[in-house]
Amino acid sequence: MILQAPSPSWKDYELIDSGNFEKLERFGQFVLARPEPKALWDKALSDKEWASRAHTRFTTGAGFGKAGKEDSGTWTMLKKMPEQWLINYNGPSSFKLRLGLTSFKHVGVFPEQAPNWDYISSQVRRLKEDPAFTQAPPKVLNLFAYTGAASLAAKCAGADVTHLDSVRQVVTWARGNMEFSKLDNIRWVVEDALKFVKREAKRGNTYNGLILDPPAYGHGPDGEKWKLDECLFELLQGCSKILAPEHSFMVLNLYSNGYSAMLADTLVKCAVGDKGKRTSGELMLNDNFGRSLPLSVFTRLEIK
Repeated sequence: MILQAPSPSWKDYELIDSGNFEKLERFGQFVLARPEPKALWDKALSDKEWASRAHTRFTTGAGFGKAGKEDSGTWTMLKKMPEQWLINYNGPSSFKLRLGLTSFKHVGVFPEQAPNWDYISSQVRRLKEDPAFTQAPPKVLNLFAYTGAASLAAKCAGADVTHLDSVRQVVTWARGNMEFSKLDNIRWVVEDALKFVKREAKRGNTYNGLILDPPAYGHGPDGEKWKLDECLFELLQGCSKILAPEHSFMVLNLYSNGYSAMLADTLVKCAVGDKGKRTSGELMLNDNFGRSLPLSVFTRLEIK
């Protein structure tokens, strides 16, 4: 199992401190204090220091403890800042992301995902540089794609990208990120992921790259219910039918509490078969005081 965190070379993100079920983060020039259930230790900085640094703080609201609404609440402004702003990502692929203060504590990016973005970039470039790969460009499908950082990483590396999410507003947000990054020609799909994958399998369509970052709970645009425990393996089985049998890769990322890297690895192995090279691990953020905050688990599959 491998452990990965964003590179310190990413200057527009910093986990300043963590503890007492919160994290203090800098996105560009603005500092945010947000709840973090996994920060079980004490803060290194005092409450006074947090208050002096933070531009805004998120307080969990009435949805706490309710499935699908755990992260709802409100932002309290401590210093003047805009509700929307841009940051740069500088890795193997470089792009811009528009951030914003939402009612669900999220801001439009999950910074711990940066190692996955770098992996996606490297895989697209691997395929493009392989003399045995005659299809150009590699086709990548990003499911549960949110505001599109993984889509932009693939596009920057030269992939033909299909970006799918069931929420039209976040697809619009992702399109804006593409435009801010001076990219174009990403295919946008507002659809239920499981329905789309089954339909692509029937059509005989295949992809060289599949990216999956499913939530614990969700709904499709027509009210389709998504529950991770009940639907994930069926989705992975569908993905096995649309993943190219060679010259391909898959990334599965899981946030749900209780899911381990070993579980993710076994799911991919059982759905896709024991082929290619699988690597599994955890994605984390390191604060400035040497504490590592684990946030998600992943399995990656590389097929030559």
